[in-house]
Amino acid sequence: MNLRNILIPLGLLVLLIGAYQSYGWLGVVAVGGGIVMWLLLHFTRLMTVMRRASQRPIGYVGSAVMLNVKLKPRQPLVHVVAMTRSLGERLSGDDEQPEIYRWTDGTQSHVTCEFVGGRLMKWALQRPQQPESGAEIEAGAPSAAP
Repeated sequence: MNLRNILIPLGLLVLLIGAYQSYGWLGVVAVGGGIVMWLLLHFTRLMTVMRRASQRPIGYVGSAVMLNVKLKPRQPLVHVVAMTRSLGERLSGDDEQPEIYRWTDGTQSHVTCEFVGGRLMKWALQRPQQPESGAEIEAGAPSAAP
């Protein structure tokens, strides 16, 4: 069980009780308004992230290399979706831990991320094999001379 699921509501309850003891019902109304504003800000951010992600193909990112550089351990999935502006291609099954998502760019490089409890635990960048750019000159082949 995630400790945040207990501590945040408990902290908000302590804040409300402290406001009541200090300022009565006026304090509860003020702190309650602040809590509602905080919840609305988080909801608005989540909806903005999802709206932007809905406008791009699933599993697409502009640059897999840049995404790999920006990732940090314990980042929430919502922050990774906000960075990529795309929902990841889900590789794991439903309700299966860890959740595995992949983002691919135009050069077929991809970043595979593993989330446990909604937090990024590890990730890996895979780049396609680059063909040799130098042309090999065969021994004994005639050169084109004018």
